[in-house]
Amino acid sequence: MSAKIIDGKAFAARVRAEVATHVARLQETQGLTPGLAVVLVGEDPASQVYVKNKGIQTREVGMNSYEHKLSADTSEADLLALIARLNADPAVHGILVQLPLPKHLDADLVINAIDPAKDVDGFHISNVGLLGTGQKAMVPCTPLGCLMMLRDHHGSLAGLTAVVVGRSNIVGKPMAQLLLADSCTVTIAHSRTKDLAEVCRRADILVAAVGRPEMIPGDWVKPGATVIDVGINRIERDGKGKLVGDVHFDSAVQVAGAITPVPGGVGPMTIACLLANTLTACCRAHGLAEPEGLTA
Repeated sequence: MSAKIIDGKAFAARVRAEVATHVARLQETQGLTPGLAVVLVGEDPASQVYVKNKGIQTREVGMNSYEHKLSADTSEADLLALIARLNADPAVHGILVQLPLPKHLDADLVINAIDPAKDVDGFHISNVGLLGTGQKAMVPCTPLGCLMMLRDHHGSLAGLTAVVVGRSNIVGKPMAQLLLADSCTVTIAHSRTKDLAEVCRRADILVAAVGRPEMIPGDWVKPGATVIDVGINRIERDGKGKLVGDVHFDSAVQVAGAITPVPGGVGPMTIACLLANTLTACCRAHGLAEPEGLTA
């Protein structure tokens, strides 16, 4: 038996097409164009590629893209002043500060300076609290993408046993909150979990978000389980660089019922959900109905 491969690339294309349809409708009926501002501090090469891709995809769905590139030695005061201007700008519905920031800048302070209603990354402490208490929040993009793929595959998630391996603020914790809100029975596991293999084997839904290459082998997967692999790890294999997930794909694909590949699984969903969040933020800012199927 071989698992169904969940094609994140194709799913993300569908999400972006839905977003584009909603954006066109907003422009037609309300004269509104959602705007996303991305702030990049410094010259981190991976971040530069991300920001470029975000800009391209933002414009492709018909939104306005505002890119602010600041030098690596930008002061905290100057960065906070830019965020204050973007908070006050009615044309900007979403603000994203690309992480990691240079060492001299306090990332928590910077993120919490963003207006929570414009925090399309879902990292602001207010959004974390709203999500945790089951209220309307901006939801972090990667877990939102995972949730969309799970709902698409399963329909209802109610009553399923979910195990999230990883406890980061960006993926692990919000993923657990979203699964809980969809009536799963949720365990958050991590590197210190006793008998991690046994915990994983109980999962109908296994979300791997630890950042360790191929840490979860196929024999940790319950037969027929859905495996969502959030990990993106660069490794050397046979003298060549290769991207692998946190799950050992070749063994897990023999056991699982469905699995996301790396690359081409969760990754493409992250930017698609960023665009969905910007659209949602624009609708909320103007008291309009939120796009169905694009929120948690």
